[in-house]
Amino acid sequence: MTRAFLRLSVASLLLVSGSALAQETQQNNAKETVTDKVQNAVRSVTGNPLAEADADMKHVVDAQVAMDPKPLPDLQAAEARQQPTAADGAMQVLREQGKSTLPDPAVMSKNILVDGAKEKIVATVFKPAKASGNLPVIVYFHGGGFVIANNATYAASSEMLAKEVNAVVVSVEYSKAPEHKFPAAHDDAVAAYKWVAQHANEIGGDPQKIALVGESAGGNLATNVAIAARDQNLTKPVYQVIVYPMAGTDLDTQSYKMADSAKVAPLNKPMMAWFYQNLTNSPADMQDPRLDIVGKADLKGLSPTTVITAQIDPLQSEGLALTDKLKQAGVQVDAQNYDGVTHEFFGMGKVVAKAKQAEDVAIKNLKAAFGTN
Repeated sequence: MTRAFLRLSVASLLLVSGSALAQETQQNNAKETVTDKVQNAVRSVTGNPLAEADADMKHVVDAQVAMDPKPLPDLQAAEARQQPTAADGAMQVLREQGKSTLPDPAVMSKNILVDGAKEKIVATVFKPAKASGNLPVIVYFHGGGFVIANNATYAASSEMLAKEVNAVVVSVEYSKAPEHKFPAAHDDAVAAYKWVAQHANEIGGDPQKIALVGESAGGNLATNVAIAARDQNLTKPVYQVIVYPMAGTDLDTQSYKMADSAKVAPLNKPMMAWFYQNLTNSPADMQDPRLDIVGKADLKGLSPTTVITAQIDPLQSEGLALTDKLKQAGVQVDAQNYDGVTHEFFGMGKVVAKAKQAEDVAIKNLKAAFGTN
């Protein structure tokens, strides 16, 4: 296909889309915005939603793809955990730009043991190197579909939050599937949160100022911990930051349809199906309100929340649905969607401009909730 033909094809598609939208609007029955139709037109020509990625986001994705990660659905969990991640892509871009990939000297970190549901589990504590007195505490849950990744994979997010919010960040290494099926990770997350609330002083934290942050699977866990805190009369978190969460179990949403290609990195529909296959004991688990948050969970009475979503992400629709459901439940929500970026963009503020914007929102809202602006 020549470039001239491609431009003509896109223009033709946009013209048709614009005409169709006008007719729908006149009938007061439009379900898609102009932006939706433009995006659909581009996808129909290019066959890849990454065509809409910002240049810096695409640079990270290209760096990850260049490492030749194998498709997760073709692997067992142990091998999948060894594959290059989006974080590896970001680190490679840092190297290419001549920037340091070493831990920030302004933040110190150490591993400790905290309570899990059945036994002690590891948590990594990130703390400003020059901290004094008891600081606010952020209990953080990393992503990875409940199967892959660990605290080190997502260290950039925890380090950034500790430094910029001036807080103690406790990143919880919850149990992974398939070795530990649902709801092992959820039970660990609640147990770890209880431990932090009871032992905050021991790690230099203020037990009256605890917030939750989670990305992807961790966004699911953070939401469920907030629900458990309400239902079990635990210390109530003062705030939640929920980043592109696994908040539903419908793999046929609009955003799944947009990103169902096995070639789309860093997350796609086949990968999500593989995560759920490893996580669940049976199809019945997919109906559990801890997994199907947007369909079945009760969100009333939760603390103010920031929900961050990404355009090029199969989880975008359920993240937006979570925003709506929180608002319907009377929860104060700051909803932030970022075009041109993929799942996993949060924490990449050193190389992706939109990531820095999202991080700044999270930092501002957490500091306001802690009263440390």
